Amino acid sequence: QLYVKDVSFEAPGVPGILFGHEQPELLFDVANTYELCADASVRLGDVYSVLVRITVQARAGDKTLFLIEVEQGVLFEVAGCSDEERDRLLRTRGAEALYPYARELVSSLVSRAGFPRLQLRAINFESRYSAAMREHHEASRAALQA
Repeated sequence: QLYVKDVSFEAPGVPGILFGHEQPELLFDVANTYELCADASVRLGDVYSVLVRITVQARAGDKTLFLIEVEQGVLFEVAGCSDEERDRLLRTRGAEALYPYARELVSSLVSRAGFPRLQLRAINFESRYSAAMREHHEASRAALQA
């Protein structure tokens, strides 16, 4: 089940900022999380809510052209895997399933507000997860050696 949990769009200087500003700087952040969905799990088994949160801010000098925050979610039923396999599955495959929808929502909001088209870059959630796990293991080793 795909859903939108939250959408926020702010363009404080519209319409004056639509023309005559310098090339904007884009600040972009994406995060993904998951949690057991207790209500659905009672009826269906282990159902998890996976969320992808995208934040995009466009600035020109000291002016914010727009600020967007989108939380796109999906419910996944997961069975028959270890905790580690489940974590990897939900943080990678779950996010990969959601990101195109969240990306399209951001693009649509930007266009509908009168700004030039914005296409966010693709993200490899598998490599992000692997890098985060490497950092976690290295930090754990360093803490044990200290």
